[in-house]
Amino acid sequence: MPSPSSSGLAPPEGGYTAEDLDRLPNLPPHTELIDGSLVFASPQAKFHMRAIRMLEKHFLRCAPPEVEVIREMTVTLGRANRPEPDIMLVRAEAVTGPEQTSYRPEDVLLAAEVVSPDSVDRDRETKHRKYAAAGIRHFWRLENDGGRAVVHTFELEPATLTYAPSGVYHDEVTVPFPVDIDLSEVQAPNR
Repeated sequence: MPSPSSSGLAPPEGGYTAEDLDRLPNLPPHTELIDGSLVFASPQAKFHMRAIRMLEKHFLRCAPPEVEVIREMTVTLGRANRPEPDIMLVRAEAVTGPEQTSYRPEDVLLAAEVVSPDSVDRDRETKHRKYAAAGIRHFWRLENDGGRAVVHTFELEPATLTYAPSGVYHDEVTVPFPVDIDLSEVQAPNR
């Protein structure tokens, strides 16, 4: 398999596969696979970093023991799709050890994406559809609304494998398990 740099980033015939992410040398951090193509992350804005840190902090504090809080890891949605949600909540029994690089969608309880200017379409449309089609029960999309964090929550409609909106939160979020997240922390200086 040629490396992305030697192949000019063009995918091989048939596209890259989920397994290729573990084998391709010199991939930049947070490379995702969407529809057989490699997607490289742009530099993070401060809002994005703070939002991920805030979610992780609160989930770590509130998650029950049977739930593992995961960031910077992928979920394998099939041969040609291995996106990296900003935060995932997974079943603790799905953690296989220190060499694990991805999770199965049936083990993901929630996938959360913090929308960046370069990821608006991917986070609002592409990943939203793919997570639902894979059966991930809850999806959160956190957006920057003039420096204020807004969380859009979605629940899976099992009959159609699509997401139904379940709320828009500006102050606190309380699903899929009781968690008190103060969204104003995204704007607060480092603590």
